[in-house]
Amino acid sequence: MAKAQVMVPLDIADVRVLQTEINERGELIITIESTKVGTQCRRCGRQITKAHGQDEWVTVRHLPVFGRPTYLHYRPKRYQCLDCEGQPTTSQTLDWRDTNSLQSMAYDEHILMQLVNSTIEDVSVKEQLGYDSVLGVLERRIHAEVDWSEYSELGILGLDEIALKKGHRDYVTIVTARLAGGRVVILGVLEGRQKETVAGFLRSIPISLLGTIHTACCDLWEGYTEALREEVPGAKIVIDRFHVAKHYREAADRVRKQELARLKSELSKEDYQQLKGSLWAFRKNPENLTSEDRQVLQCFFSYSPDAQQAYDLREQLTAIFEQLIPKQKAKARIRNWIRRVRSSGLTCFNDFLNLLEQWLGEITNYFINRESSGFVEGFNNRLKVLKRRCYGLFNLKHIFQRIYLDLEGYRLFAG
Repeated sequence: MAKAQVMVPLDIADVRVLQTEINERGELIITIESTKVGTQCRRCGRQITKAHGQDEWVTVRHLPVFGRPTYLHYRPKRYQCLDCEGQPTTSQTLDWRDTNSLQSMAYDEHILMQLVNSTIEDVSVKEQLGYDSVLGVLERRIHAEVDWSEYSELGILGLDEIALKKGHRDYVTIVTARLAGGRVVILGVLEGRQKETVAGFLRSIPISLLGTIHTACCDLWEGYTEALREEVPGAKIVIDRFHVAKHYREAADRVRKQELARLKSELSKEDYQQLKGSLWAFRKNPENLTSEDRQVLQCFFSYSPDAQQAYDLREQLTAIFEQLIPKQKAKARIRNWIRRVRSSGLTCFNDFLNLLEQWLGEITNYFINRESSGFVEGFNNRLKVLKRRCYGLFNLKHIFQRIYLDLEGYRLFAG
């Protein structure tokens, strides 16, 4: 009985299929020949058309067909240049294959799609392809640094750092941008977070793009802000409100810890047991509190007026950041908050108050368009997942390539 057959388009221009077969390993071998005439002389670059035989057979990995590994088998044509001295010959180059690779460009794109949100090792196993071959696709097809020609404007710049090794101060600076349509793109992965390194990168941005940066979001790190002021003077610097919140929330939390330590030594075991759960209740936002949380807090505050005062002051400042008010009004309300803190007698906010007064202009820039580093933080979470997925990732070039592929892979290769 004849086997059922299905016609599958090869989708490669300028080739003719001569034969197909399945070898003993179950691989599909497609023998083809080029229908393209001529090539460019490797010496002078002219188009040449005088045929001069063929090269040895070449086998190129191509897209799988119904799950079978598939290979294209062909003999490259050679052409002779009659204009160059010695009349050298040149092998024909084909648009669908990089001459330095034993894989078709279509298969390269297939590999890159498989790599999105995956690892080189996983793709190597799934495709029955060597680890170095998968890495080679990444090296050939994905830039190791930003290609500025891809962008016509940058909009909002984001600067933040991430530690490559847990528990180590082995930082890299991640430079991102949020474009006008909301798309987040990777611009750079810089070694360390020193001002000179960041400034050097900012100087590498083409002048035409530098003028399109209207806002730069970062944390309270002078290396970033000083580099931005010097190299992107037209950009409004916004200190991320969530980094600010981290400081004043930690200040309030110190009071909670101190008061609980005091109460543990003063209260009976039964009375102190009533405060169980106060840690998370204290840290939660008021709108997320359960009835049990409220009861625990009420009990805790009855024993500790200082903890209640710190909690109330924390929430008052958060409420200011939630208000849709202009920058100058926000400044006035924050200054009023500072006066309330100073008159409260609490010392836990002292360091934060110094920080707030030093950076008040950049912090209140948030109220102009309510911009923050939220897109940077979300991006950095993706990078942390990438690090865990790859069991550590320390080569800056590869970090950039993998981030770029995770961000852009579906857009570039899914179609």
